Amino acid sequence: MAGKENNLLVGLDIGTTKICAIVGEVQNGLVNIIGIGSHPSRGLRKGVVVNIEGTVQSIRRAVEEAELMAGCQIDSVFAGIAGGHIRGINSHGVIAVKNREITDHDLKRVIDAASAINIPMDREVIHVLPQEYIVDDQDGIRDPVGMCGVRLEGKVHIVTGAVTSAQNIIRCANRAGLHVNDIVLEQLGCSEAVLSPEEKELGAGVVDIGGGTTDLVIFSNGSIKHTSVLSLAGNHITSDISLGLRTPAEEAEKLKKRYGCALVPMVKKEEMIEVPSVGGRKARTLSRQTLAEIIEPRVEEILTLVQGEITRSGYANLIGSGIVLTGGTAIMEGMPEIAEQIFNLPVRRGLPMGISGLVDLVNSPIFATGVGLVMYGSRNRAKRRFRIGEPNIFAKVNRRMRDWFGEFF
Repeated sequence: MAGKENNLLVGLDIGTTKICAIVGEVQNGLVNIIGIGSHPSRGLRKGVVVNIEGTVQSIRRAVEEAELMAGCQIDSVFAGIAGGHIRGINSHGVIAVKNREITDHDLKRVIDAASAINIPMDREVIHVLPQEYIVDDQDGIRDPVGMCGVRLEGKVHIVTGAVTSAQNIIRCANRAGLHVNDIVLEQLGCSEAVLSPEEKELGAGVVDIGGGTTDLVIFSNGSIKHTSVLSLAGNHITSDISLGLRTPAEEAEKLKKRYGCALVPMVKKEEMIEVPSVGGRKARTLSRQTLAEIIEPRVEEILTLVQGEITRSGYANLIGSGIVLTGGTAIMEGMPEIAEQIFNLPVRRGLPMGISGLVDLVNSPIFATGVGLVMYGSRNRAKRRFRIGEPNIFAKVNRRMRDWFGEFF
């Protein structure tokens, strides 16, 4: 990119149902959205690439659409990563500073000490996210640089993923003619767009229900405490409708989007819908309540699994501001209401905020991750791009992640 295009950032949300490219421009510290491209995803299953060629084609289409709208050429992106292979763990490290002033070098040392964990050969560190620092038993410190102390401790949240899944995302982007500035955990990107600093401070959970995966991230005291991915999401609801109403999957998806409701009592008994049949049979007319009766148990199952994950994390009591629902499935009528019943917490839909430009076009939970990736990129400009084929690529990603240890402070 040349001239003003040096200021452009592109978020590439590679999802199971759609691939979305969002172009943003940083102006006076604010992200200005200037282009959007979206195309149905062909080649992903549960957030993981299973067909390289299909994914490459979908990325090309989405990027071309975004280029036309933004009037620029896209050559680098911040790519999202999701899937059931993602794991998040908390770790902590300790170093001696020998009764002197703490420097940036000491912060890097303590982050390295906290990051020194054993992970299997087929996994790689994607993010190392600092939570807090402790100087001589004084905890809750965000930035200890300049303080004096003898002992410095650092608590971090480490996100790991399958090496092959990350490599496949890079390979698909490269084959579509794009460099990858960075690989970003999708729920981390999403939370950039839908959470306010006050919510991160007070404590909040973001539940991103997409097509193939349901992603969870818990914030408290301004930092990430827990991340996890469930391989159960919107496509399972579509599958239930297809089987329950004996209608093609494509038609089931349309019915879900147009008439779907996650809470049966919210649907009037007299509301009727037309359901296409398979094998050339005539379409049938059914009650909309029948559709809701198929959707509600599956939504309940997904949200109950998320609730179980929150309880297991040990951070259930820290979610002071409530839950933010986002992702395509969150648009469905009745989602916040049924979620409030299950979580017993305030629930709202998460829409991208803190942006300018084409706000009306991205004002939907569908685009939260794409916009969040652009916002993440605006705060974490990559020092260099990388491509598959470069030596020891993931060692470089790992090192760069550690260099960015201050990304939440």
